[in-house]
Amino acid sequence: MSAPSPSHSPRDVLEIERPEQLKALGHPLRLKVLQVLGDADGPLTNRELAARLSVDPGHLHFHVRMLHRAGLIELAASDGREKPYRPVAKHFKVGPEIRAAGLASELQAAQLRELQRGFDLHAEAGEFRSAQVHTKLDVDTVRKLLNELVEKLTDLEDESHPQQTITVAFHPAIEQGDTD
Repeated sequence: MSAPSPSHSPRDVLEIERPEQLKALGHPLRLKVLQVLGDADGPLTNRELAARLSVDPGHLHFHVRMLHRAGLIELAASDGREKPYRPVAKHFKVGPEIRAAGLASELQAAQLRELQRGFDLHAEAGEFRSAQVHTKLDVDTVRKLLNELVEKLTDLEDESHPQQTITVAFHPAIEQGDTD
């Protein structure tokens, strides 16, 4: 565990290189903790996080500890009894070795659950947008284009606007019809 530092700005991007970091990202609640900490004006305690996420602090404590042990959040300096946390980075990127080993499935499953939840909460009000493109490009070109999009979104980010969630995925085309 790292010692708290008095003043700290999170780095822009942390590359996920260790399986335990990826495992820590593989739960929707932990992804929400990172989102809330990233949006906060300063560090937050477990109790403050629980209030913002409307979850039980005892239940959340397990998830916060897991993020901390994985090095995705860190302790901030505090005068009080409760420990405040902050993210170590604004954005996380899965490293090539982890991707190549196929270890990102838990994270991807959590992202898909978040996407479904976003659809369930916002589609009826017309606040959910999606697009699907079928293209004939090699995988490396698609990956390069998606990375360029992520970099552009990061560069254009404006803290005066509310946060939006953008989920981008690609996979080989599914040839069969609907199975439902």
